[in-house]
Amino acid sequence: MRAAGLRGLPALLTGDGLLERFGVSAGDLDSDDALIPAQTAALILETAAAEQDCPDLGLRLAGTQNASVLGPLALAIENAATFGEALEISRRFLFVHSPALTVGQVPDPAGRPGVAGLRYAGTAAQPLPPQSVDLGLGLLHRITTLLHGGPYGLRSVHLTHDALAPVAAYTGFFAAEVRFAQPDALLRVPAGLRSMPVPGGSEVLRDLAVDYLAGHFPEPQRSTADRARVLLTQALGTAPVSVAAVARRLGMHPRTLQRRLAAEGTTFERLLDVVRRAAAHRLITATDLPFTQVTAMVGLAEQSALSRAARRWFGVSPRELRARADGRSR
Repeated sequence: MRAAGLRGLPALLTGDGLLERFGVSAGDLDSDDALIPAQTAALILETAAAEQDCPDLGLRLAGTQNASVLGPLALAIENAATFGEALEISRRFLFVHSPALTVGQVPDPAGRPGVAGLRYAGTAAQPLPPQSVDLGLGLLHRITTLLHGGPYGLRSVHLTHDALAPVAAYTGFFAAEVRFAQPDALLRVPAGLRSMPVPGGSEVLRDLAVDYLAGHFPEPQRSTADRARVLLTQALGTAPVSVAAVARRLGMHPRTLQRRLAAEGTTFERLLDVVRRAAAHRLITATDLPFTQVTAMVGLAEQSALSRAARRWFGVSPRELRARADGRSR
């Protein structure tokens, strides 16, 4: 993982030498490029918490950090149009920070309508120890708060371990109820959080950051459908979206692309429809762009085609969909 995941730790320690015992220097933590084994990072946290008699060390460290510890991923997240887009970028590229971590939205474990879970976890082969859970979920809470510009309606927090410190340390950090010894580490949040805009973001910077991540950090075990979907999303409204154009970007013959998509249970036309649907929903509900401009940006020839597609996708016209979104925002 990136050593920056432990950035800020030396300031919380008394005495020197703990990092060096594990072959890590304080300079590594200030670098965006230095890498250390994920198991070493977890062991450093657990050792420091025990030796320094600081059971809430993970939370304290999370309180000093922000998205910048994620390196190039931070620029893409902070410039996403909506929180849902930031979460999807995080899910897709978190391996750039550490392949041992995963994040994503899951159904509310309590089954409450209008509530969802933001789950933070390790992998099946490498589950997270307690201090790493506290640090990771604490940082997820901090980043969500910063992206939202303040409190975001956190319902409660689930942690996979017993309380390491007085419960007040946890409730004070999260400003919400905290439940321990749960199956998953997650934040219970309003389901509508996904559609909330991220203030101050730049679409240009987001696209540049995502292109950089996609070009420099190939996703492990990524399917042809996923790769094609990314290219369609990037090209929509600005470049050709034909089978031939996408196949050329993927370095394969159009018939090869179609065969691989069929083997994965989809088609080029179905992927294009999914990408257009997502783009149309974002542009209609999160912007005030004229529908003629939305039509062009989703790659359709005329506004009547957008109206027909919206009724098929959402069951209402573009105007009705925008009116509903405006009503919810008020």
